[in-house]
Amino acid sequence: MSIIEGKKIKLFALSSNRALAEEISKTSGVEISTVDVVRFSDGEISVNIEESVRGHDVFVVQSTSKPANEHLMELLIMADAIKRASARTLSVIMPYYGYSRQDRKAKSRQPITAKLIADMLQVAGVDRLICIDLHAAQIQGFFNVPIDNFPAAPLLADYFLYNKQLENIVVVSPDHGGVTRARIFARILNAPLAIIDKRRPEPNKAEVQNIIGDVSGRVAIMVDDIIDTAGTLIAGAEALIKAGATQVFAAATHPVFSGDALERIENSIISEVIVTNTIHIPDVYKSKKITQLSIGSLLGQSILHIAKDEPISQIFDKIEHPEKSIQ
Repeated sequence: MSIIEGKKIKLFALSSNRALAEEISKTSGVEISTVDVVRFSDGEISVNIEESVRGHDVFVVQSTSKPANEHLMELLIMADAIKRASARTLSVIMPYYGYSRQDRKAKSRQPITAKLIADMLQVAGVDRLICIDLHAAQIQGFFNVPIDNFPAAPLLADYFLYNKQLENIVVVSPDHGGVTRARIFARILNAPLAIIDKRRPEPNKAEVQNIIGDVSGRVAIMVDDIIDTAGTLIAGAEALIKAGATQVFAAATHPVFSGDALERIENSIISEVIVTNTIHIPDVYKSKKITQLSIGSLLGQSILHIAKDEPISQIFDKIEHPEKSIQ
């Protein structure tokens, strides 16, 4: 337990990203408290919090990444346990919000699962949510409790400014929906913007139709929030090279990397893929083409600002140099 501005603070880490939780702990100065997550033979999950949380402001670190359902259920059960143990408040640090791509009905009789997740978290007793780059900003409106959605673009862009120092850059949005994100990135790098016009014949498949903007003779940086199967990324990179780009880099917040995504990236024409550690990448999947930047210190500072009742947006407005760990 730590006491900040007279408030009793506790930090817990569930199964999704222990390494990130340790970085958050180091920056905030709040030690990670002990919780025992039990999995029974039939797949049921239970938790045992081994110390009192009565009257505490509790923070729980858990991305709902693969396996999404396991990690989500862990979090819901943990939230219920904390509230039943009389914690004063419960804030969840969820760098990656699973199911965020199911934010609207694209066809009749489809669910809006991102809203369902929001309802479940609130019913379980979550008082505040802290996320990085929600896939759809409107998810914030699904909640009746405070939700902080921080951008990773400044951190990723700083990597190119201070580590790569590339010349003749063009920032590329992989689709029309990501233009706002790419525009912020382009403004930081003082670079022009291009857009890949694509269509999706089915989920996780994309076909490039056209490139809007001039990429000929330039180093292209593709900017997205999620890399899943990497199909869109690689198809876009190939289209950019075909249109005259001299080199292609990619930057994304969430390294979902499902299926054979890492192998496809390794064998692609992409020079380097820069991601954050919102999702843990196991050592067995390390690749020389993947650079992972840490958001741990930023999230650790957010705990301190919340405890002190200070604004936390300023933390992300003053990023000067990224922490990085090469994977």
